[in-house]
Amino acid sequence: MSERLPAHLEVSSLIRLAESNGGFAMVLSKGERDAGTILIVTMFRGADARLYERMPQLDGTRPFECTKSQNVEKPQEFDEYIARRRSQDPDVWVLEVDIDEAERFIALLPV
Repeated sequence: MSERLPAHLEVSSLIRLAESNGGFAMVLSKGERDAGTILIVTMFRGADARLYERMPQLDGTRPFECTKSQNVEKPQEFDEYIARRRSQDPDVWVLEVDIDEAERFIALLPV
């Protein structure tokens, strides 16, 4: 039996965690129900978007790390990057979380 929580359950728990911390979350793209990769787009009041992805570490943990930040002068690049990631991996889930102190929210997530 796999130790990994199915993706759809993890996404549901992330949405509830965001809401319990005063934020709002919604699924932008559904991926593979059980084993899909989860990408989290954080922002506050629709600005300062950042993309977090799980990055495997040497110790076996998989924390979420910021892999892309939205450039204020070229905001379309951020959306294009996410679209490329979705085309490369059709099983990917994209979750958007609008919350104050996004780094604190990410720090709450299990590794």
